[in-house]
Amino acid sequence: MILLRRELGDVLREQRQSQGRTLREVSAAASVSLGYLSEVERGEKEASSELLASICGALNTPLSEVLSSVSERVAETEALSAPLALPLPSAQVVSASAA
Repeated sequence: MILLRRELGDVLREQRQSQGRTLREVSAAASVSLGYLSEVERGEKEASSELLASICGALNTPLSEVLSSVSERVAETEALSAPLALPLPSAQVVSASAA
């Protein structure tokens, strides 16, 4: 099962780490407690839209970019977990009987 909060947390953490910034720096810039930001990054807390906007602002990253990355990850996970339909040869008939 895909958890949106985990994917979102992963994207936020990767963005922060790619900038070489600490949780403390970003939490201060976003006016969010360090513990809460850590929980958001680990996918343990659902962040409100206001909180996400504040975190994205602190990361100098558009919210739309973060959400787009999350959407791509979810789509990839869905594609990996989709059942495969195996074609049957057209000449072969499969039948079943309940008797």
